[in-house]
Amino acid sequence: MMTAIAIFHLLISIALILVVLLQTGRGSDMGAAFGSGASQTLFGSSGTSGFMTKVTTGVVVLFMVTSLVLAYMYSHREYSVRAPAAPVEQQVPEQVPVKK
Repeated sequence: MMTAIAIFHLLISIALILVVLLQTGRGSDMGAAFGSGASQTLFGSSGTSGFMTKVTTGVVVLFMVTSLVLAYMYSHREYSVRAPAAPVEQQVPEQVPVKK
């Protein structure tokens, strides 16, 4: 279960990167003044601000939820990947008598 959520979290993080990179910058309206007016026709005349903002918000919410779920699952797991610690008696090395 934890592996599936971690893979889903990785896919969401890639989607978040792509969604942020697909958004137009704040200064992109300057290009329309110099003849590239067709740059906003893909998502209609209103532009991408409303649609891309909603997609970004949804992906960010999913990213945060999976982050919290993974943090909770890793902190409350009942088993450990590390080997169990040896008892204290076995950890203390035996003292070798010193010859004079």
